Amino acid sequence: MSLWSPSSGAIPMEPSQLAIGIYVWLDLKWTEHPFVANRFLVKTDKDIAIIQSLDCKGRLYYFPDKGKPALPLKVQTAALADDAAHKQAQEALASDVSQLAKAKKDQLWQQKDAEARTRKAWEAAANGVRDALATMNSSPKVAGEQIRQVSQDTAATVAQGKEVFFQLVANPDTPGPQFHALNTMILSVMVGKKAGLSQVQLADLAMAALAHDAGKSQVPQHILKNAHRKKHEEDFYQQHVHHSVQLATLAGTFSASALAMIADHHETLDGKGWPNKKSDLSAGSRILALVNRYERLCSPEAPAREALTPAEALAQLFRQESGKYDAGLLSIMVKLLGVYPPGTLVRLSDESFGLVIAPGPTSLQPKVLIYRPELPKDEAPFLSLATQTELKISAAVRPAKLQPEVLDWLDPQQRLAYFFNSADV
Repeated sequence: MSLWSPSSGAIPMEPSQLAIGIYVWLDLKWTEHPFVANRFLVKTDKDIAIIQSLDCKGRLYYFPDKGKPALPLKVQTAALADDAAHKQAQEALASDVSQLAKAKKDQLWQQKDAEARTRKAWEAAANGVRDALATMNSSPKVAGEQIRQVSQDTAATVAQGKEVFFQLVANPDTPGPQFHALNTMILSVMVGKKAGLSQVQLADLAMAALAHDAGKSQVPQHILKNAHRKKHEEDFYQQHVHHSVQLATLAGTFSASALAMIADHHETLDGKGWPNKKSDLSAGSRILALVNRYERLCSPEAPAREALTPAEALAQLFRQESGKYDAGLLSIMVKLLGVYPPGTLVRLSDESFGLVIAPGPTSLQPKVLIYRPELPKDEAPFLSLATQTELKISAAVRPAKLQPEVLDWLDPQQRLAYFFNSADV
């Protein structure tokens, strides 16, 4: 059975018909060939020789509209002069295939190692933040110290790191308050670094981001999860800002600047935010308000609210809410996240599907987890489109447009947790 249904116009071909310039489809498992993609343009004689060495008879197709319009006549391989030359050619070909396969395997190992290190760091931070938020009411000073430590470590790494980047973390635990707190902290600090904040300012921003919703422990769950609150419920809900400031003040580890950011995280530049309808916001407050809004559009608190895709969330901020948030900071966040932000489902030029897991060096070249149903998720490749230039993103895809088995395998909502690493691969 094919991994993908043949596209319109895909025509079966014999390996002996291959020629440079033909766009082919190898209907093979990712582990059955040494190429990065299953569909690609044949560029060299070496490509032809490698494909012909594979067991692909009956599983090789070409697309006349994507390469040469006409398929060459069947070509018979010329006889080699002697057995020694034939053996030498076969050995050279086997070496080429082995080198490609090794490079493919090594790259996958490096990426998975980086993913594992990032996940380990995320889990350590998540455990500390979870414990801090759980004890904020009963032991605010202890919780404040835990938050201070995580924040200072994060600020130091981001401020001093030469190659700091962030990515989605695979399959985090069931989201608790630490989930939103960590996402907001990571994105806020990354935006803050790009905006020129100092390490001290980044640490204050990180602390405010981790504790901005601590006061929600005082709000009943039925109000928190209600997408259509009555006025008295909304008034009660909005009091969480006041409670968060109180708890952070009791902790004794938050600067006046950090406390102001917590107090202002629902304020907007047009003066229509809440609870105080302020418009003269500090840089840290503007960053936290923007990132908090973006994160909640992607991961709403109320189950009845539809989660927007990351690209849709950015579009809404630009088109519908641009007067509420700092345009310069929004531009920084868009450049940081890219045209296809982490968490975006995409269709690639080889017609496979993927999930963007990290930004790349350019907006159109992120790192993408590739849907390979024949592989366990933890063994599937994620590729940098900056280095694998034969692959490009054709379009972003809404979850509802994917087949259930593809959506279940990629599982974007279970991967919408951000963290950072200081050594890109």
